[in-house]
Amino acid sequence: MGHLATNWCPIPGCSFNVGKSGAKVFSGPVADEFGYTVRQFQNHQGKWLLVGSPWSGYKTNRKGDVYKCEIPGSKTTCERLNLQNSVNVAAVNNINTNMSLGLTLIETPKTSGFMTCGPLWAQQCGSQYYYPGICTEVTPLFQPLPSFSPAIQKCGGPMDIVIVLDGSNSIWPWPPVVEFLKKLLGSLEISPSNTQVSIIQYAVDSAFEFQLNTYKTKAEVVNAAAGIAQMQGTATNTFHAIDTARKNAFLPENGGRPGATKVMVVVTDGESHDKDQRDEVIKKCEDAKITRFGIAVLGYYLRNDIDTKNLIMEIKSIASSPSEKYFFNVSAEEALLEIAGTLGDRIFNLEGTGKGGDSFQMEMSQVGFSAHYSSMEDVLMLGAVGAYAWSGTVVHQTAQKSEVFPKNTFENILEDRNDSSLLGYSVTTLVDTNSVFYVAGAPRSRHTGQVVVYTVDNKKQPKILTSQRGDQIGSYFGSVLCPLDVDKDSVSDLLLVGAPTFMSELKKEIGKVYVFSVSKGILTSDGSLVGPSSSENARFGMAIAAAPDLNLDGFNDVVVGAPLEDSNRGVLYVFNGDKKFIRKQYSQKILGSELDPKLQYFGRSLNVNGDLNDDSIPDVSIGAYGKVVQLWSKRIASVKTTASFNPENINILNKITGLTICTLFLFFPAVITCNLTLDADLLSYRAVSRGLFSSNNERFLKEDITLHSEEIPFTKDCGSDDVCDSDLVLNVNTSPEISSPLLVSFNNRRLSFEVLMENKLENAYNARVITTYSENLFYASIIPPSDGTEVKCTPGKDSNTLSCQVGYPVLKPNDRVTFGINFDFNLNERQKEARVSMVAESDSKEKNAADNTVTVSIPVLYDSEVILTRYKILFIIHLLSATCPVFPSKVSTGNFPVSLAYLIVSLPVSTRSGNPLLYITGVLTDSLVNPLKIGREVYTPSFSKESLRGIQELDCKTAKCESMKCVFADMDVKRDYFVNITTRIWNGTFASATKPGEKGDLPIGVIVGSVIGGLLLLALAVLLLWKVRLRLLKV
Repeated sequence: MGHLATNWCPIPGCSFNVGKSGAKVFSGPVADEFGYTVRQFQNHQGKWLLVGSPWSGYKTNRKGDVYKCEIPGSKTTCERLNLQNSVNVAAVNNINTNMSLGLTLIETPKTSGFMTCGPLWAQQCGSQYYYPGICTEVTPLFQPLPSFSPAIQKCGGPMDIVIVLDGSNSIWPWPPVVEFLKKLLGSLEISPSNTQVSIIQYAVDSAFEFQLNTYKTKAEVVNAAAGIAQMQGTATNTFHAIDTARKNAFLPENGGRPGATKVMVVVTDGESHDKDQRDEVIKKCEDAKITRFGIAVLGYYLRNDIDTKNLIMEIKSIASSPSEKYFFNVSAEEALLEIAGTLGDRIFNLEGTGKGGDSFQMEMSQVGFSAHYSSMEDVLMLGAVGAYAWSGTVVHQTAQKSEVFPKNTFENILEDRNDSSLLGYSVTTLVDTNSVFYVAGAPRSRHTGQVVVYTVDNKKQPKILTSQRGDQIGSYFGSVLCPLDVDKDSVSDLLLVGAPTFMSELKKEIGKVYVFSVSKGILTSDGSLVGPSSSENARFGMAIAAAPDLNLDGFNDVVVGAPLEDSNRGVLYVFNGDKKFIRKQYSQKILGSELDPKLQYFGRSLNVNGDLNDDSIPDVSIGAYGKVVQLWSKRIASVKTTASFNPENINILNKITGLTICTLFLFFPAVITCNLTLDADLLSYRAVSRGLFSSNNERFLKEDITLHSEEIPFTKDCGSDDVCDSDLVLNVNTSPEISSPLLVSFNNRRLSFEVLMENKLENAYNARVITTYSENLFYASIIPPSDGTEVKCTPGKDSNTLSCQVGYPVLKPNDRVTFGINFDFNLNERQKEARVSMVAESDSKEKNAADNTVTVSIPVLYDSEVILTRYKILFIIHLLSATCPVFPSKVSTGNFPVSLAYLIVSLPVSTRSGNPLLYITGVLTDSLVNPLKIGREVYTPSFSKESLRGIQELDCKTAKCESMKCVFADMDVKRDYFVNITTRIWNGTFASATKPGEKGDLPIGVIVGSVIGGLLLLALAVLLLWKVRLRLLKV
């Protein structure tokens, strides 16, 4: 008997997500970094791509800009929006040079527009340049709104400056002095609301050249100073001039302003003739809160070979403290010009930062390096990587004001010893039902990178919730953040973290994307995505974007760029969501070289936000080097087919058989045309066809088809009554057995249960174990049954619940399934016990529910993780009078706060015979410092003879010790506390090394060696004398 086979098309299966055919490639200036950022955008005029070009401009001034690219039509060029000249802040000296506008690009849902930032936008204050960064919103019609800079600096406050200028005969030549004045005044921000300047010249007497309110502009003041003639005089009454300036220059009628900083600059070339007034005049200046700069011109002294020591001391006494900041000296009048710029900077810095110029905070903050808008809280997050000396911070911008978080907000969690974490390199939010958790990346934190999660309370105070660190130095972990709501319930399920410079074992920058599950803002590691091979540079994860359900399976997806893969041409990866997780293996890999052979760095930026070609499927936009690629997601068709024959075997005498084909088509979207072709011939090379369709006597049959859907009930194997009576039994034990109470630490936070589920009666359909656990636990993973029975656990919609399907679809009679459930302790939610409750359920009728529930309650203690480190110091004492042993100790806390801890220190204070040994000179508790009150009261110690022979070390075993208790209260997490105990050794204890009248004990070896050595020396001497005598006899 032969066999007849039939082939039909389409083949059962599911299609890919993103199509490569018809890709639209937009081009822009390569040198302008066109394609660095990309965003999809829609307005009533149409659909667009917004492309950031942060180096747009010309070679010496790349300000940056944004392009718009029209999606419909055949045009592949883009139009520059020319925003760069519109981005500025009023009443500020804007420096737009190389500000990198377009480096950051996000949508602004409230205005239906978008926002772009230039983090390198600068602000000039005097001769100082600050880089606070700038952002501007753009309307849906591409019109820029007023720009804003949350970290903009106040260029000093109102400042009144009086210059006290020596015009005596010894000042020569005079023109360099005038040039010094012009350069100094030119460096100041002179205006009625900012800095005012007055000049008083003196010799024997004093006279004002002009008052604070005489001139209003810088040009007027500089022009007036240029015309000052030398007063001349034979005496130098410096302190009379200073006092005159103090009493008159700052009066309201002369332009003095209440609240303005008072500054006095004294320039002189000789010692004063009224130095007897110095102390009184300087004290009055101090009382008047006048900051004084003193400039000593040494030209006259050096020309006449006069010692400058007294002059320098006098001018230093005039200057404010510290003198190294407020005192200058120059070798000649011509050298004054060299210090004018420095003097101007120091004057400016008195108010330039609000802290005397010594402590920069947000001056170099580069706000806008990253940005994210939280619709739930109506808060704009702005990363400020340069804040606090590159430690970084985050700015929260609302309609009302800007919240700039201080350095101590993130200082402890970053442990930033070198001020280089770059916190704010990336920012985003995680969303829970009624809460928002803010996330910031710090890719250089402790060199491995870090992600910090925090909340903000009603008082706008941030609170650190948790953090995660990278596991490789230099990987830039945290430089890219992507939250993902997989199941579309408006709750963040995952956080993807990019580490694009993660290196493989072959020393290639392959990159890595970490996956963290999210529960109430707490991050739990869930592995990483599978990306490029380890044999070439890829920088996988340099761009990550959430994609709204590309394959239309009901779950959101993710796209990841690897711009260096394929010899720097770039690759795009697509990963599909699954319930509340992401599939680690990619579903599609798209090479940039397949789209355009000239593409470079394809995947450097990504955006998947909406449908751009009106087919109801989201489309993918990818940035490259000088280009942007628009890919179109394809319609999805899922096809499943089955076939049956009647009769099942073909009778050779009766060549007619019936064929029933069932094909199930699932179309997304619904309207798709499908052609069905049936081929009844298997071996077409035969001369005669083996099979024909009766309707047309042909081997092919093509017809339109009609689809029908019918429900088919399942057959229940539950006896005659068709009712399934099950009896589920649940047993739960900890695995392995644990002690009570359980000690939890950072390295021991796993809690595992062995679950045994048994069915003693009829079939239990859809059997499951519902687990409820306390707030101090996280669900971690399951240990599947060893016999291959399927157990699948899914976190419930309610917090702290877990549903595990066991043996789906049916748990048969006498089936026993053993599996494990792992939990991790939530170290941020400490409770006195861990509580887990499990209930066995099914869709069948339960006969005995008494043994279906198990509740386990475990008392919990938390390991304080306090570590005491003793620094062992070996003291080899050569000079007892200068010996002051120091005993430093370090107490380190771990991951838990400690409310109270004690450090007990025991020191040998005397020998066993009572001779004083160590004396404590410094500890933190006053009662233990200087108990004998030496220095306050006369104390004479007494000593007695005592042999210390045979004692190698003096410690608490060989000497008498006294103990002290140091109390540590409310110790912070991961902090080091240091205790230093300083001592001195009593001189009298070791003052004598020998005892008069007693023989010292010498080892036998030393005695024998000394005797032999002496005899050898004697023999040598005799031999030499004998030879000398022989020579004398011969002579």
